[in-house]
Amino acid sequence: MDTIKLVQLEAKDWSKRYALQDFEMNHAKQVKAYHQSFPQYTETPLVEMTRTANHLGIANLYVKDESYRFGLNAFKVLGGSYAIGQYIAKKLGKSIAELTFGEITSPETKKLLGDLTFVTATDGNHGRGVAWTANQLGQKSVVYMPKGSAIERLENIQKEGAEAYITELNYDDAVRLANEKAESEGWIMVQDTAWDGYEEIPIWIMQGYATMALEAVEQITSKGLQPPTHVFLQAGVGSMASGVTALLAQYYKESMPVITIVEPNEAACLYETAKADDGDIHVVTGDMNTIMAGLACGEPCTIGMPILRDYATNYISCPDTIAADGMRVLASPTKGDMPVVSGESGAVTTGIVAQIMKNSELLDMKEKLGLTEKSVVLVFSTEGDTDQKNYEDVVWFGKYGK
Repeated sequence: MDTIKLVQLEAKDWSKRYALQDFEMNHAKQVKAYHQSFPQYTETPLVEMTRTANHLGIANLYVKDESYRFGLNAFKVLGGSYAIGQYIAKKLGKSIAELTFGEITSPETKKLLGDLTFVTATDGNHGRGVAWTANQLGQKSVVYMPKGSAIERLENIQKEGAEAYITELNYDDAVRLANEKAESEGWIMVQDTAWDGYEEIPIWIMQGYATMALEAVEQITSKGLQPPTHVFLQAGVGSMASGVTALLAQYYKESMPVITIVEPNEAACLYETAKADDGDIHVVTGDMNTIMAGLACGEPCTIGMPILRDYATNYISCPDTIAADGMRVLASPTKGDMPVVSGESGAVTTGIVAQIMKNSELLDMKEKLGLTEKSVVLVFSTEGDTDQKNYEDVVWFGKYGK
């Protein structure tokens, strides 16, 4: 089979781990309250796939289904909407705790703010979330997409009122283009990665993503379910993975689950950074051709890596076939479990769990990860069929089959 690679970092002593003051539980609840103020807010489902889990040889599998998020078929809006809210609060000289959706969209606030333009680069989901939020708040947005982006995703962004373009650049260069436009045009850059001098908005985005994790752990607790022993998180630049990891660390503390980061082979920048384990960021260059468009990023988020270095012990790089496997497993789980429509980037974590548990060639990896019949696994299906044609090609017609 295609190469699946694992790097393990030694878990740090709890007292020596990265300080998580930006992700304290009280603040996470404040972030969630902001999201709840939007009329479209509903908690997304936590799907318990016990029968599928038993078939795989583990005790349970929880799938957080983000295809229901704000009607946008993906989780990314959580980060962009909160960052834009924080930006507006700061501009008004207020705390975000004082602002709700209704207050931000009031004529009085609009008069104080004037016309704002938010700009970003995206493969689709993040840009759609930024465009949707700007549109909901009566503001403008401009979105740049890397070459090879799906036309369906472009059109979905344009339907939210944004100016949106597919460029001839890879993702990281599209980010640089968006930043240049922000500086030259006086626009506000809302990007879910960070670099020296650009850290405040990415922190807000990571905090926004934590709503998804907070919902999940609250659902697990309220239903009286067993807490997860393992959490698998997909990563592009790593901002979602680090935001979710930080929330889990605050919620579970010393009993937090084993965290495993999963990336495509063609864009495994966090894997390469973990493999080097020298304190530096390691980038991946080139076109990064992978069906996991949301994970096709070559430069790790600088503010996310310190969190992952201290709290995530496993890093996996895998081929596109794993994402395709996950899409099919979720679409057709063991009889009696509820199906989940999950796109390429959303399903890769389920795919890697299924492959590790069912493929005898990966027995050593299974043992290294500590996966047994007692394990309870939590994954986040971060997108639905945001590229419907490719979803059908994979799930219906067997594209990227063995």
